[in-house]
Amino acid sequence: MSITPMNELNLQNKVVLIREDLNVPIEGGRIVSDARLQASLPTIKMALEQGAGVMVCSHLGRPTEGEASAEFSLQPVADYLSEALGQPVKLITDYLDDPEAIKGSVSAGDVVLLENVRFNTGEKKNSEALSTKYAGLADVFIMDAFGTAHRAQASTEGVIRAMQRAGKPVGAGLLLAGELDALDTALKHPAKPMVAIVGGSKVSTKLDVLNSLADICDHIIVGGGIANTFLLADGHNVGASLCEADMVDTARAIMQKTHIVLPSEVVVASKDSVDFSDFIGSLGSASATSRAIDAVQDNEMILDVSPAGMQEILDVVANAKTILWNGPLGVFEVDAFAEGTQKLADAIAQSDAFSMAGGGDTLAAIHKFGVADDVSYLSTGGGAFLEFVEGKTLPAVKALEDAKK
Repeated sequence: MSITPMNELNLQNKVVLIREDLNVPIEGGRIVSDARLQASLPTIKMALEQGAGVMVCSHLGRPTEGEASAEFSLQPVADYLSEALGQPVKLITDYLDDPEAIKGSVSAGDVVLLENVRFNTGEKKNSEALSTKYAGLADVFIMDAFGTAHRAQASTEGVIRAMQRAGKPVGAGLLLAGELDALDTALKHPAKPMVAIVGGSKVSTKLDVLNSLADICDHIIVGGGIANTFLLADGHNVGASLCEADMVDTARAIMQKTHIVLPSEVVVASKDSVDFSDFIGSLGSASATSRAIDAVQDNEMILDVSPAGMQEILDVVANAKTILWNGPLGVFEVDAFAEGTQKLADAIAQSDAFSMAGGGDTLAAIHKFGVADDVSYLSTGGGAFLEFVEGKTLPAVKALEDAKK
């Protein structure tokens, strides 16, 4: 795809508005995970190095649109950025009243953070009037929030179009460009054999992903409830496991398109030992038992892949040249049902293949098992990652492509 990278733009003495994804978990005013903040820093630093005055904007959480709320304020993020950048980062709350005046208050070398864009009426509906106000804040706009690139909103797609109308330049930040390059490598020009790991609770929620990957992958390893549905489609009893019986024909159709790797042995627990009101919590005391895939009992739930059942999965990963990972194999949050996902993580870490991983559960598993440094690329996007894999057009990326033409 053809978009303008930020290093091709003249940022010297310009006011640059950068859309980042700073939507981090905050508990009691404390940032719990700074992964997205760390991922945003290279683009902000590059803009400063090129002599720009920098405005950063982002959403945080799901506030009621049009209503400011202390619960969803970006103040903790401003404090974090101040420390990370070694300079004051002021949080600006009234930037829509007089965008030109706010722009004039930012000098080269400054960094300011605009308050939560979802406090602004019209943000999620991609209001043209709001987009135009955003465009009035800056000389240059940099889209760096891959995690929100699939949403046509005023601070993502809308502001790019508004900048175009105003004759102002736009470009892609380092994070966004890196994500797109990695996805192109994994999906459009993959070294073969290509392997995808797709986990999750339901085939129906990842049907488009599975169908898209089936067209390009030599093997797809399935996990979680998705694996159970494929096991049922392959004629195995899955007992009381989470699965979608109404998706069996769909699973069989996907199995006709590519090799679906299924475990030969699984780890189960009695359904009677599980409290469904606290599923993860109750599994801590559940008894884990290994079963051959044809020996699962009617009252048992499949919750992981056993060491013996991992062999074909590990062989497929070992021979891969491209690996795309989205979803764990089992309930990795509980140690008794985490070994399959851990062995998979270790195998990917030891592989020489280009590996890309995305999705919240996947990243959590990667960090739990300490293999983050051994995966070629970790995507910061959840929904955007999946939609790109599905082959969908990401609105903000399309707007950047149109601006390049």
